[in-house]
Amino acid sequence: MSNNKIACTRYLTPEGQLNTSLPAWADDFNLLTRLYRQMVLTRLFDQKAVALQRTGRIGTYAPTLGQEAIGVAIGSLMRSEDVLIPYYRDTAVQLMRGVRMEEILLYWGGDERGSDYAEPAVAQDFPLCVPIATQALHACGVASAFKIRGEHRVAVTTCGDGATSKGDFLEALNVAGAWQLPIVFVINNNQWAISVPRRIQCGAPTLAQKAVGAGFHGEQIDGNDIIAVYDRMQVALERTRQGKGPVLLECLSYRLGDHTTADDATRYRPADEVKQAWQEEPIKRLQAFLASQGVWDEGREQALISECQGLVQQAVSAFDNAGSQSPESVMDHVYAQWPAALAEQREWFLERAQRRAGGEDHDQ
Repeated sequence: MSNNKIACTRYLTPEGQLNTSLPAWADDFNLLTRLYRQMVLTRLFDQKAVALQRTGRIGTYAPTLGQEAIGVAIGSLMRSEDVLIPYYRDTAVQLMRGVRMEEILLYWGGDERGSDYAEPAVAQDFPLCVPIATQALHACGVASAFKIRGEHRVAVTTCGDGATSKGDFLEALNVAGAWQLPIVFVINNNQWAISVPRRIQCGAPTLAQKAVGAGFHGEQIDGNDIIAVYDRMQVALERTRQGKGPVLLECLSYRLGDHTTADDATRYRPADEVKQAWQEEPIKRLQAFLASQGVWDEGREQALISECQGLVQQAVSAFDNAGSQSPESVMDHVYAQWPAALAEQREWFLERAQRRAGGEDHDQ
């Protein structure tokens, strides 16, 4: 199948100019400025998280730099009854859904409490998935439950371009198409699967075409254009909610930062390519459009940055004041029922933890 069989939606050029007529909903500049605000908040939080990792206060972290539009659009459109089955680069979606910044920091700090969300609307959302593509199959299980129960709910799962080359992802597409499940797959095609570029990891002209092979609708979106992502995600969710089967959205973006804080992308990525990608990034693009419409200016920008920095600092303080998690929490969520063969070890661990808390343990 040739590339021109797959539609690719874009409304804003990299310079923030209109590429075509806007959808009717995009006349709501209050909505657009809220989306812009959330992208800026996500980026500032992301910067702080990287800084915390560099100073040893959290573990390895996966930045979202340059990919904020995708997650903000997804999170803003999902209903509270829908379920998110995310992957590790989904900070923007989680924040938009209601996960607290301090909970995200706890997660990346290795604390189980980071996946125990306080916001009821996200209580059924899955924690971030680090294994590649396994979350796509989990999402099919969630969507199957919705269909069996006759519920008008949608499972939304995300992944990177590298995950689409995994068997788990292709198996998920197959079962979603065969069973016509209420699921939306969103691919963040940021062009790099760690150090492997998109052009050599898959021979298909588009990743969206993989949906066609599974018997359902797939399309491409300019993932740096939040108006385009919002518009097509809105259509995808409604289509799926009405029982018209799954949808796959391939969002074209670029990973401006390292794969994770354990990576050094300068070792394999051309500097000129990164420089060009910075000219197409989503925040600057929407900012330019809003300014051209007379609804944004430097004063508003500085006020927003100050507000967001304050919110991020509050979250860092909450994270710092959370205290240590209980020692036994490393075992609490490993098994639904603790195996008898390990029960003795667990009791020994709990007893020792209690003695240590009381100052009685001397590592004997």
